[in-house]
Formats: sequence, structure tokens, C-alpha cells
Amino acid sequence: MHAFSQRPGVSEYAPYFQRYVDLVPDGDVIATLERQAAESLQMLRGLDPVKGHYRYAPGKWALNEVLVHIMDTERVFSHRAFRFSRGDRSPLPSFDQDAYIERVANVRYDLPDLVDQFARLRASTLDLFRGFTREMLEMRGVASNNEVTVRALVWITAGHERHHMELIRANYLAS
Repeated sequence: MHAFSQRPGVSEYAPYFQRYVDLVPDGDVIATLERQAAESLQMLRGLDPVKGHYRYAPGKWALNEVLVHIMDTERVFSHRAFRFSRGDRSPLPSFDQDAYIERVANVRYDLPDLVDQFARLRASTLDLFRGFTREMLEMRGVASNNEVTVRALVWITAGHERHHMELIRANYLAS
């Protein structure tokens, strides 16, 4: 079995992340991340830039903010994977997604620019992940007070993006 096709076991991540791992199809997770990026970028590039400011309900994030959240989270997860793959055993803190979005709430994001930024980020993430050896994928570290493997972080990254793209389709594009 190829190293990137081995699904992480439940001992490799906190129970909270099961929902993301479950969203990732069996097979090569790198291929899944590549396919996701192509599908997401095609969908997002077809949107009117005005749609980026749409909120499907009061108090919900605008589409642009959801994209920022996806990218913030991918950066955090890939940073964790990078550190742990290099043998860094320093515990890493959690992050507050709502506080992150609050800090950028007044930034005037342009949807096409965010989509281009996501394309560049995913390409960089894939470059990092492709460089992981089987041994690196099995390395562990502590993030948010929970032990996690590099392999799990790769799969969680894919599942998190899929989760939010499904929400975008259901709540932002259905109207």
C-alpha cells in the first residue's frame, strides 16, 4: 500500500477530527487534495465577485470569510505537519477560528484574489505533503493538547476543505 493511501487510525488524531477523516475517500490522499483543488477552483472561479460578500443567515460568515477560514486552517494544519515531520516535539497551541476571522473582518477581500490565493496555498501544501516519507507520515506531535500524526494532518486537511466546500455549495450557492 502506498504511504499516502493508508487511512489514519483513530489513535492518530483527536475524536473531533473523525468527521473530517470520514469525508476523505479511500485511496491516495494526495490525489484527493489535487482533485479537490481543481474542483473547488473551477466552482469558485465561476462565481460573481459580489457573491463573496454573501451571508446566508445573520451572524454567519460571508463566503469570502469562509475561504479565509479554509486557508487559515490549511496553513495551521500544514505547519503542524511540517514541524512534526521534522521531529519537532514542541507542543503546538490550538487556534480560535472565530478570533482569526474577527481579525480580518474589516479587510476588503476580493473573491477572485482569494481564489487565486487558495490555488497558490494548495500548490504549496501539496509540495510539502508530497515530500513526506512513510516514516515522516507516522511521526507524532501534540497540537491543541492532543496527539496527532503527520498522516492524520494530511487527511484532516483534505476532509476540512471538503466539509467547507460542501457547506458552500449548500448554503452559499443554492440561493
